[in-house]
Amino acid sequence: MGKIRVGLGYDVHQFAKDRALWLGGVKISDDNGLLGHSDADVLIHAICDALLGAAHLRDIGYHFPDTYSDFKGIDSKILLRKTVELVRNAGFEIGNFDATVCAQKPKLSPYIEQMQEKLAEVIGTDVENVSVKATTTERLGFVGREEGIAAEAVALIEKI
Repeated sequence: MGKIRVGLGYDVHQFAKDRALWLGGVKISDDNGLLGHSDADVLIHAICDALLGAAHLRDIGYHFPDTYSDFKGIDSKILLRKTVELVRNAGFEIGNFDATVCAQKPKLSPYIEQMQEKLAEVIGTDVENVSVKATTTERLGFVGREEGIAAEAVALIEKI
């Protein structure tokens, strides 16, 4: 049996006017997007960090720094594809991941299935290996004040 490893990822972005809101590779209908060097897909960024952490490959900022102009405005699905490539090149296969988006707004339930399908497609895995959930913070903290969105993810990988 191969060596099984687990990684945890967490990311936060604040809301910004005049930007598209991308979560899990899906464009969400909302008045505000998220501020970031890339498209600020907080969910994908948390997943990348979970995968990189599990493989002991540091973090998303190390591989895709916000000081590098090539990543300015980049589609985070590209970063996820590159992360999956790094993990696989290190000799691991992705088992599954479980992620939670914390957002007071917008309502994400209508988008969950689409996010899971898009993430599975980008990663190259079955949709049953991709779990995405959404919650609010009951109006507590920066999420509850509708200042931004947070996401966390746990990834399971196995050495092959």
